[in-house]
Amino acid sequence: MSGPDAATSPTPYGGAPGRLATALAAFLVLASIAWSADLYRPVGLVLYIEQFGAAMLALGLLLVFLVVPARKGVPRPHPPWYDLIAGVAGFVSAGYIAVRYPELGEMQYFRPPDIVLFGSIIVVTSIEGLRRTTGWALVAVVLVFIAYGLWGDLIPGRLTGRPTDYARLTNYFALDASAILGTPIIVVSTIVIAFVLFGNLLQTTGASTFFTDLSLALMGRYRGGSAKISVTASALFGSISGSAVANVVSTGVVTIPLMRRGGYPAQHAAAIEAVASTGGQLMPPVMGAAAFLMAEFLQVSYAEVVVAAILPSLLYYIGLFIQADLEAARLGISRVDEALIPRLGGVMRAGWHFPISFGVLIYALFSLHLRPETAAIYASLTLLATAYLFGYKGERPPLAAIGRAVVQTGYGVVDIIMVCAAAGIVIGVMSISGLGFALTLWLVEVAGTSLLLLLGLSAIVCLVLGMGMPTIGVYALLAALVAPALEKVGIDRMAAHLFVLYFGMMSMITPPVAVAAFAAASLAKADPMITGFMAVRFGWLAFVVPFLFVFSPTLLMQGSAVDVTLAALTAALGVWLGSIGLAGYFLRAVSWPMRLAFLAAGILALIPAGAFKGALWTDLLGCGAGVLLLATEILTARRQRAAQPAE
Repeated sequence: MSGPDAATSPTPYGGAPGRLATALAAFLVLASIAWSADLYRPVGLVLYIEQFGAAMLALGLLLVFLVVPARKGVPRPHPPWYDLIAGVAGFVSAGYIAVRYPELGEMQYFRPPDIVLFGSIIVVTSIEGLRRTTGWALVAVVLVFIAYGLWGDLIPGRLTGRPTDYARLTNYFALDASAILGTPIIVVSTIVIAFVLFGNLLQTTGASTFFTDLSLALMGRYRGGSAKISVTASALFGSISGSAVANVVSTGVVTIPLMRRGGYPAQHAAAIEAVASTGGQLMPPVMGAAAFLMAEFLQVSYAEVVVAAILPSLLYYIGLFIQADLEAARLGISRVDEALIPRLGGVMRAGWHFPISFGVLIYALFSLHLRPETAAIYASLTLLATAYLFGYKGERPPLAAIGRAVVQTGYGVVDIIMVCAAAGIVIGVMSISGLGFALTLWLVEVAGTSLLLLLGLSAIVCLVLGMGMPTIGVYALLAALVAPALEKVGIDRMAAHLFVLYFGMMSMITPPVAVAAFAAASLAKADPMITGFMAVRFGWLAFVVPFLFVFSPTLLMQGSAVDVTLAALTAALGVWLGSIGLAGYFLRAVSWPMRLAFLAAGILALIPAGAFKGALWTDLLGCGAGVLLLATEILTARRQRAAQPAE
């Protein structure tokens, strides 16, 4: 578990950082932990939350220009002079806002020239930092919104905006709690950093290796075990990871070669890994950091978001697991080589203590009702304590490794800080121009009286806007743009926000810009577009379930225990039936008419009984037809096996 010194360890963007960058990365994390632990107040430092957000943005802007080059793949031993100037300018501008925020807030409507200047620098450096960390997709969206903020009043029709001049807009961006210093930057400054640190400590202490070995020990002896290991490992790692692509790269380097050796074609292996990794962004507790932002937007507890997200995410992975199993049967893929499978007893003896930290996290969140960031700190401390007490495979993490985890956390959240600053700009434009209200009315009017049409349009908008963006950026954008239209027509707020998150995340595996699928295809050396379409097939459930929980929130754990249990059981059967239809295999190859019948029965069984009047009958019809189809296939397969010896 030892490694190079933190001062010379590479950043996630390549190259060796200098001491200043290393110190900044560590300070960024420690400052966040100190806020979460309420260490500022005892020393007499009482801050507005917006002040703290501005200070964290200042650190992030300086750090991004120190460690992320202007062009990817271009090595640089030291930051060039223009990056130093840009980083210092961003740091000074955001730092100025942080220091003088209480008095500047009262002067906002007078548009003081210093705020116009510093606000402009913050916007420009944030956009350039965004381009360096995430590429042009989100930058283009932000620039379009800024243009709308300045000239939206010239657009005719429903989408016309309020007239806003440059000075007013930059003042709003720099100081208003509905813009850059709003919810997204606050959430990443306080909550997300604590959970990213927890994830890095899991890797440093060997816990991530333990969970991979556990997946191998549990699933390796079953047919298609290599794919089931991928699903299990990606679900475990992705549930605390903040990026689908990072999840693909982290687990895919192990699972994709394992699947290829097991007999899966390259595009199948890549697609399974991409879908499994993307699902990690929908799986509690972290949900790609979107869970924390969602709780803030909805003004509900984090625990409520987690509870609502559990059943849809479980159905997602059940569907993927079943398809991986059926695909293995269809392709004749057997278990993993016994020599590669560790003994379950040995794995548990070595790392039995790692799940304790997750138990502490869950207990702190749901029983003690602590803030998410505080719960994450307790979980991290528990993880470190057990790692030092018991070790893993005879090793204990050295202090230098813990220091590297802190520094890597600072580097790892730079892109999230830039994304959240960009999200603040978008939200700010929507607020000051009235675009949010106008877009809501436009979507509702276009859809007319058809809820299904509105959901369809919203799903397409989410898929398009979500292309190529990080999870938290996808959600922040769609929560501001699309979710209000769904809420306007009476859709449950939790269902509306999970709906946009699901379809935003599905852009990660949906061509033409399926970044998670393309990353997996690169590892598997498979055709990217074929992998993308294969991933859509494996992830089919995520395109269906959001419509279902909008019509019946029982899938979000809303309702009586009987109703929720019934919805879960029938949905699980529907997932099985639909997966058989898509895979074209059960106990034998299934004909096309039978495949269509299985798929239809699966969709009917998936529909919760409370979705609409008479939905109970469609549920019963789907379950009944499914049982009949399964029985028919079982009897046919038995007859074929019985007839074989006689031939």
